[in-house]
Amino acid sequence: MEIATNCLYNIESSNNVLNMTKQNIELEDLILNLLKTKAQISLANIAEEAGLIAKNEADRKAIQRSLANLIKKNLLKAKGNARARVYIANDYFDKSEKITVNFPLNHSPNEIFVSKESAALLTYLSKPANKRKPVSYNQDFLKSYIPNKTFYLSSSIRKDLEILGKSENVVHPAGTYARHILDRLLIDLSWNSSRLEGNTYSILETKRLIELGEAAENKDVLEAQMILNHKAAIEFIVDSAQEPEITSYEIRSIHALLSENLLGDPGGSGRLRDISVGISGTPYLPLNNPHVIKQFFEIFVEKLNGIKDSFEKSFFSLVHLSYLQAFEDVNKRTSRLVANIPLIKNNLKPLSFIDVNQKDYVNSLLGVYEKNDISLLQDLYLWAYRRSAQRYSAQQQAMGEPNLFKLKYRAEIQKIVRNIILENILQNNITSYIDSSIKSLGLTKDDSTRLFQIIETEIISLHDGNIARFKILPSEWIKWANKDKGDKG
Repeated sequence: MEIATNCLYNIESSNNVLNMTKQNIELEDLILNLLKTKAQISLANIAEEAGLIAKNEADRKAIQRSLANLIKKNLLKAKGNARARVYIANDYFDKSEKITVNFPLNHSPNEIFVSKESAALLTYLSKPANKRKPVSYNQDFLKSYIPNKTFYLSSSIRKDLEILGKSENVVHPAGTYARHILDRLLIDLSWNSSRLEGNTYSILETKRLIELGEAAENKDVLEAQMILNHKAAIEFIVDSAQEPEITSYEIRSIHALLSENLLGDPGGSGRLRDISVGISGTPYLPLNNPHVIKQFFEIFVEKLNGIKDSFEKSFFSLVHLSYLQAFEDVNKRTSRLVANIPLIKNNLKPLSFIDVNQKDYVNSLLGVYEKNDISLLQDLYLWAYRRSAQRYSAQQQAMGEPNLFKLKYRAEIQKIVRNIILENILQNNITSYIDSSIKSLGLTKDDSTRLFQIIETEIISLHDGNIARFKILPSEWIKWANKDKGDKG
């Protein structure tokens, strides 16, 4: 019997318990993924995405069984009756009532479920900067924080993050997990953190720069410097993972590595600021007294090391190191990497800021700068960590978490990747080839951007053990790989 190619779930026999269990797991994953991009879904929506038939009794029961399991696990809830029934996600981290606002991400369509406080903050930040009230650094914001008594992340959130972030049950020396995934971490975090600063390197170009030292053509040399600086700083953090505390020296060293060859004054690298600075797009005025800056930097370091919970410590550093603006530049980059130190020290999955949009990230920080309101940054942090944790979860990778966008364009992805190998496209020409291939498809800008990144990731992940997915023969793979090496000079 011929099987339809667009059918995700093959029910060979309703009596086959193993197949039924596997189908339930796959359906549950698909449903949860749908709820990442939709405020609510119906049984018909699920059937359509899964390649099932809603009116077919067996298919309908399979979907209902998965929905019942998810409701039992408190991951979603039903609204309405009979044909009008829809399903919405219980917020993963907070069971309090939430509302959905449009918080656009670079992969549209997508939404972050944000709190009512965050929605109000977004409304405030939608006003032009010159219409918002000028504010200066609030010293009480940091002073009033008491480690292990004050919490930015609730107990339930911290517990959920701990479960999500745990790499394995076996206890290993600090930094073991980060070393295990170091190659992937160097690329992911370097690319995403640089991208949030406006860097235009693609992930494939970043990989080539980090692994081979080859800069992309027609790119500003400062962009390559920024990425290589991230690589050096991340390696420094991993090498320092067994140190018991996060010291002033370590933070300043991270800044020095991140800012190398990027500051007008080379002496500013790793040195606390002794000049006044302003931040474009906000009426927030940071501290301008060098002695007070030093005082509050020391208070920050002391309180940071007093915090016991890894995620509270991570989020605290992201909030206050960004807010203090302790250095003349490169403060946000420094805060993003410092936020990873507690996670790396405790062998938790890192925070790579995967899929975080630059505008959304900046808005989150503006809430902290202008209102000392952490709600928007917290919502973004939780969403971003969940995305990052999924990337590094070996279990989810092994299960092959469904990606509906990849499913939609699976033929195009396979064709482009296959053509790159068969046409012997050199590595330094791949990005332009992918770009021209996608342009010929006539997709929307958002879909084109997302498809470009997915194909790059597929190329990065390609090896002789998985080339069969793209109908590539070993001889074709070897020819392409050897041609690139042979033409490198």
